[in-house]
Amino acid sequence: MTAADDPKAELLRLRATIDNIDAALIFMLAERFRATQQVGQLKAEYSMPASDPNREEQQVARLRALAEDAHLDPEFAQKWFNFVVAEVIRHHTEAAEGR
Repeated sequence: MTAADDPKAELLRLRATIDNIDAALIFMLAERFRATQQVGQLKAEYSMPASDPNREEQQVARLRALAEDAHLDPEFAQKWFNFVVAEVIRHHTEAAEGR
């Protein structure tokens, strides 16, 4: 049976795949933030700045290259990274302020 035979069933199958990927992404992001929280605590303990522009620049270049290899828009990958880094820096700033 093909999608042309039962497009609704194919749509449900594809949506289930998307739902599984979304769930995996959420768990991976949670794991990433657990690691970055440890970085924030370390930075706070040793009075290091919350932001590391050199590291961020290297990561942007690395993620753009990975995105190209994965046939994902590098601009999208960079926007995603910038969004995540903004949240990480917020956490690091809060850690430095003792919150």
